[in-house]
Order: sequence, then C-alpha cells, then structure tokens
Amino acid sequence: MSFLTTVLAEAETHVELPMPTWAFGAIAIVIFIALVFVTWSFKDVANRHSHRSAPDAAAHAGAPGATHHGSGHPTQGH
Repeated sequence: MSFLTTVLAEAETHVELPMPTWAFGAIAIVIFIALVFVTWSFKDVANRHSHRSAPDAAAHAGAPGATHHGSGHPTQGH
C-alpha cells in the first residue's frame, strides 16, 4: 500500500450533516430570492429622483459633443 492510499484510508470518516440535504438547497433558494428582491427594489431609482439631477442633466446636455437618444450615434468620418 502506498502512502497516499494509507492517508486516504485514514481520512475516510463519516461526517454527520447538521440538517437534511434538501435543507441546504432550500436555504440557497431563499437567499437567492431575497437577493432578487433587493436588486428589484433598486429598479429605476435614478428616475424616481430626477428632480435632484435635472439641473446637472440640463447643464451636461449643452456640452460640446453631447448627444441625445433621439439623435442617433455620431459618425466618426466613415
């Protein structure tokens, strides 16, 4: 018997899990759903507070080279 098989044979011990295996999956799903809810709650935050950013947005809209969604993409001399 080699040294590796001796070490592996001694390391094989039965470890009792603290809860059933399905509970680990249930906990993961609950955490995932909670994170989805947190992400969804921040949806459209910038538009809800547009009154705060409106003066800055207006100042940046007049900057040289600024484009707006309706104007399309600027051409680069193609």
